[in-house]
Amino acid sequence: MPSHPHRAPHRSPSRRTVLGTAVATASAAGVVGATGTAGLLPSPAHADDSSSATTPRTGHALWEQVLRDADPVWQRMPTTWYEGPFLGNARLGATLYAEPEAGKRAVRLTVQHSEVQDHRPEFGSLFGLARLPLGHFTLEPEGEITGLDWRLGLYDAELTGTLTTTRGKLTLRALVHNSRSVLVVDVRPSAGERNFSWTFHPAEAVSPRLAFKEPPDGYTANPAPRTEDHPGGVHAAVQPLHAGGHHVTAWRETKRGGGARTLHATVAHSHPSSTAVEQALKTLRSASALPYDALARSHRDWWRGYYRKSFLSFPDAKLQRFYWIQLYKAASAARADAPVMATCGPWLEPTPWPATWWNLNVQLEYWLIHGSNHLELDAVTRALSEHREQLSAALAPPYRKDSAGIPRTTDVRLRNGADAQNGGYGVGIPGQEQPTPEVGNLTWALHNVWLSYRHTMDERILRDVLFPLLRKAVAYYLHFLEGGPDGKLHLPLTYSPEYPESGPDCNYDLMLLRWGCRTLLDAARTLDIDDEMVPRWREVLAKLTPYPRDKNGFMIAAGVPFAQSHRHYSHLLAVYPLYEVTWEQPEHREVIQTSLDHWVGFEGALQGYTFTGAASMSAQMGRGDKALEYLDQLMERFIQPNTMYKESGPVIETPLSAAQSLHDMVCQSWGGTIRVFPAVPDDWRDVTVHDFRTQGAFLLSAARTDGRTRWVRLRSEAGAPCVVRHSLPGRVEVRDGRGRPLPSEDAGKGTVRIDLKAEGEAVLTVRGERPDMTVRPVEPIAEAPKWGLPS
Repeated sequence: MPSHPHRAPHRSPSRRTVLGTAVATASAAGVVGATGTAGLLPSPAHADDSSSATTPRTGHALWEQVLRDADPVWQRMPTTWYEGPFLGNARLGATLYAEPEAGKRAVRLTVQHSEVQDHRPEFGSLFGLARLPLGHFTLEPEGEITGLDWRLGLYDAELTGTLTTTRGKLTLRALVHNSRSVLVVDVRPSAGERNFSWTFHPAEAVSPRLAFKEPPDGYTANPAPRTEDHPGGVHAAVQPLHAGGHHVTAWRETKRGGGARTLHATVAHSHPSSTAVEQALKTLRSASALPYDALARSHRDWWRGYYRKSFLSFPDAKLQRFYWIQLYKAASAARADAPVMATCGPWLEPTPWPATWWNLNVQLEYWLIHGSNHLELDAVTRALSEHREQLSAALAPPYRKDSAGIPRTTDVRLRNGADAQNGGYGVGIPGQEQPTPEVGNLTWALHNVWLSYRHTMDERILRDVLFPLLRKAVAYYLHFLEGGPDGKLHLPLTYSPEYPESGPDCNYDLMLLRWGCRTLLDAARTLDIDDEMVPRWREVLAKLTPYPRDKNGFMIAAGVPFAQSHRHYSHLLAVYPLYEVTWEQPEHREVIQTSLDHWVGFEGALQGYTFTGAASMSAQMGRGDKALEYLDQLMERFIQPNTMYKESGPVIETPLSAAQSLHDMVCQSWGGTIRVFPAVPDDWRDVTVHDFRTQGAFLLSAARTDGRTRWVRLRSEAGAPCVVRHSLPGRVEVRDGRGRPLPSEDAGKGTVRIDLKAEGEAVLTVRGERPDMTVRPVEPIAEAPKWGLPS
């Protein structure tokens, strides 16, 4: 990070700030041509051949073409959550796969909701505050299922296709409406299938962890649900809770012309009040009064506007399709005003992890929102701010006045509950082995908030959320930091996430503490805050003990070598994502290389996000081929047919973090420098990026063709210092959006400093060249099968 972050002027709220929760429908953003006129041309397949290559045109064909190509398809019946199509709006989620009950000819349509949970904190976050399953519908045809042909249309966030049986065919359309929080499934049967049926099966309201771990003493399932019939053919499964309140799944099937029948379903949750039935019925009746096409119209508009906020294309067909599915998945699972993603998003399945996990999962889930220009998905900043009182309450009483932390596991309100058997993991106290002193999670989560600040330069994030919470997170460390005989400051025993042995001077905590103090000092300067803790933060930076290391690189802690296979890279956070120890510092190259090789060299416990972390670290080293190699291993070994991921149960952070690894290959902006195409694999001769958001609040567009960068465009939102390592060969010209020269300074090593004001634009090209600056998808190197279950 820069030692002196730019002080952006305070700006009134805009649709691009992370604090907003609504997504404005974006127009198709333009690129600057040689004449200085903004416009976006459709891809050649959709262009008018009579048009000049520099004629400004706008349209949606660019995104539509790439997204249609990325659509997953199913020509075989999926049998699990890891194989089937999924729909969601960050709260309501639905998946489809074969009904697993033996002898039943049906398709299971799950219905889950990210806000539905228990409210018995005495049993901990993983039992007493756990997410609760709702149940599922079964689509039961008249005949035996003999085939299907489904397509998940990413561009419209809609599932379409047919189900063939021995009696006929069912043609279906399905969506989870973006804003109405209603599931809509429209089915048109052929004559032989007119008597198909829907049946709802409520689930037992019990923590899914019960199937994997023993419950705390006294824990019991909630009461059995009851089914109610309401006027107008409305049905409701009402689930009362021991703690008061209830949740409701309500549904209605309506008949339309031509034999079509449309299922509408919704979910509501209330605690401690019992208003959920009323809420659900109101939502259901409003939505079911409209035909499918009317509901779909506003839904599609939102999703199309969402995608048009950025664009990325590269010639690996499999990975490019994967990338766009992750953008779909992110918006299906995350919104700023929705709960922070739990381990499996809104699609709850049997899992030992029915909560929100803060020692890696949350951080990785949200990284892709910054580069892809989707700050409207940032629930982390909102949740940490809104529930900040829980962050102090999570600590032992002596530390609550001035400190804060976050447990490994929480519910949607960031509560951990009691220290119950198998019921959750608290913050702990450094120096004490029990409860496990895992104290760095809040500081790491606040790094995500810092990224949101740096990518928007919105000082409200810095002043109102990051600075006060990071001050408390660092204060907790300072209670335990002590001087040693070596003149250095040391931490007592703390815990590196999931490594079986703890120790003093744990690298997880030292790395986060150093980043935290540096960030607090920078923030105090930016905000003109004369904080009494400034001298102490400076002292920590000057005297904190070096990171423990041995011949194999960074250790877990002092006296604790990295000596067994381990999926986490918590001992390497200074390398990535903190960028406190970087490849651009020659003195650190040996320890980075040694640590990375040693970590990934231990097979046995490695998991999917091991390879996303290794890919991003390789990208920092400028090694695109190696980064791609790690991502290829991830695809082959861990990613499931629908791009989901599993360990002991379903988790979604790894595929989402793989999208960030792809971002790191095409653009990096840490340390105050924007790096264009820093780690592109040799085979990726063509790459296009458009409106990629960088630190400093710049929007980057650039194109690489035939193995070299042709042009770079930067648009500044905040007027932050603009330093760009452009990757253009030879001498460059820097012009504004009208083609006029812009003041710039050659900083060496292919880097220029540009005098770029807020709302200003800079275009970089090789001197004397005027390349075609049309944004287009690139041609794939080779064909690849579709995601899903193609034949």
